[in-house]
Amino acid sequence: MFKGSMPALITPFRNGAVDFDTLKRLVDWHVDQGSHGLVPVGTTGESPTLTHEEHEDVVTCVVEAANGRIPVIAGAGSNNTDECIRFVQHAEAAGAQGALVVTPYYNKPTQNGLIQHFKMVHDACNLPIIIYNIPGRSAVDMLPSTMGELAKLPRIVGVKDATGDLARVCAQRITCGRDFIQISGEDATAHGYNAQGGVGVISVTANAAPALCAQVQEATLAGDFATALDLQDRLMPLHHAIFAEPGVSGAKYAMYRQGLCDEEMRPPLFPVTQPTRELIDAGLRHAGLLN
Repeated sequence: MFKGSMPALITPFRNGAVDFDTLKRLVDWHVDQGSHGLVPVGTTGESPTLTHEEHEDVVTCVVEAANGRIPVIAGAGSNNTDECIRFVQHAEAAGAQGALVVTPYYNKPTQNGLIQHFKMVHDACNLPIIIYNIPGRSAVDMLPSTMGELAKLPRIVGVKDATGDLARVCAQRITCGRDFIQISGEDATAHGYNAQGGVGVISVTANAAPALCAQVQEATLAGDFATALDLQDRLMPLHHAIFAEPGVSGAKYAMYRQGLCDEEMRPPLFPVTQPTRELIDAGLRHAGLLN
C-alpha cells in the first residue's frame, strides 16, 4: 500500500487559521497529479505550531477529502508517548491507512527507550506504523539493530529514512527483512534510495512538483533507472532551492508561484527571502513548471 511519491503535505493558512478549503483542493490536485499517497501534519505540515485540535482536524480533513483514492499516512509523532498514542488513535478513528511516528525528539531516549516508546504506541492501536528516523532534527538515531527488533512487531511495517545514508537501506534489509517498507525522507537521494532497495519517498518537493516526483518513483519501481535519472535531473535544482531555507517555506513559495496556496506560515517560520525566491523560480523553470 505504501510506495511511490507521497507528499509531506503542507498545511495552508489564511489570516492565521488553517485554510481547510485550500487543503481540500490540494488533496484533489495531488490525486489528479498522480501522487501515490499523502502524509499530513508532519514537519512540513508545520505540526509543531498546530494545536492538538488543529492537528486532528487536518488529519480528518485530508482523510475525508482523499476518500480512499490514495492512502493517507497521518503524522502522529511526539516526544511525549501519551500524546503520540492520542494522535495515533485519532488517526485510526479518522480512517487513515497508517501513522508516521517520529523518534522522540529533544529528550534523546536510549535505543531501549526507543523500543519501549514504539512498543507502547504499537500496542495502543491497530494501524500500520511507519517509523520516522531523522537524526538531524530529533537528535537521536534509531540504529538498524533497534529497527530490526521493532520490525518483529506486526504493525511496525516500515521506515521513513531521513538519515541521508544510502547504505542504511542495505543494513535495514538485513535487520528488518526485505518486506520491511523502506521509504526515503530526502528528495535529492530518493532515486538512489530505491536502487538500494527502497520503494518510495515522503517528499517535500512533491508539494510543488507532484507529477514529476510521481514519475521518478514509477520509473524506479519499474526498474527504469535511466528514465528516472533524466526526470531527477529536471528536479534537482528545485530540490536544492526548496531546501535553501526551511523546506516548508520553500515548498509554500513554489506552490504560491503556481497559484496553489498562500505563502502564509506560523512563526518561527517565515516566507523565504528574495535570493531564495530567485533560486526557486529558476528551479521551477528548469523543471518546466514556470514560464
